[in-house]
Amino acid sequence: MSVALIDYGAGNLHSVHNALKAAGATDIAVTADPQAVLAADRIVLPGVGAFGACAAGLRAIPGMVEALDRRVRAEGAPFLGVCVGMQLMADRGDEHGSHAGLGWIPGVVRHLMPGEGVRVPHMGWNDVIPAVPHPLIERGEAYFLHSYAFDGDSILATTHHGGPVTAAIGRDNMVGVQFHPEKSQRYGIALMERFLAWKP
Repeated sequence: MSVALIDYGAGNLHSVHNALKAAGATDIAVTADPQAVLAADRIVLPGVGAFGACAAGLRAIPGMVEALDRRVRAEGAPFLGVCVGMQLMADRGDEHGSHAGLGWIPGVVRHLMPGEGVRVPHMGWNDVIPAVPHPLIERGEAYFLHSYAFDGDSILATTHHGGPVTAAIGRDNMVGVQFHPEKSQRYGIALMERFLAWKP
């Protein structure tokens, strides 16, 4: 089983690669090649940094967005978006202007609102609270680091940071997590294990 870990200049690739290996993946291609994405059994899109820069980096690779659309949306390959990789599944992100996402799940990525006792960025360990049953998402604690959050449809889990904040989204063969599985120790590795075994 092959896993394409997409390299578009905006991901914590080394850590995510190591987490996938720890979860049992043996054939991992860290790749910026759309043909490798089209041939992969499973696809992981990481992401750190600003939404607009990540979206631009992904679109700067000729044929990559088209390959993702075909392999994930048309052909149904299991997909996992991590942090900004999850946010890119939305219609748009409002970080430093308005930027188009992939438009896979209706929603907008908006700035977290600071308040009394609520710091932004949201950083550190926090609960993942499932909103609906899903084979990939279990209750537990994960590591978060973000200043923007998804607001929209298909929410699989939330966390609490001055109110409910989206922790995971998904539909069909696509799941995105706002937290960092690669930094979430046993909870994160177990999520990767479930992703590798998932048959949506």
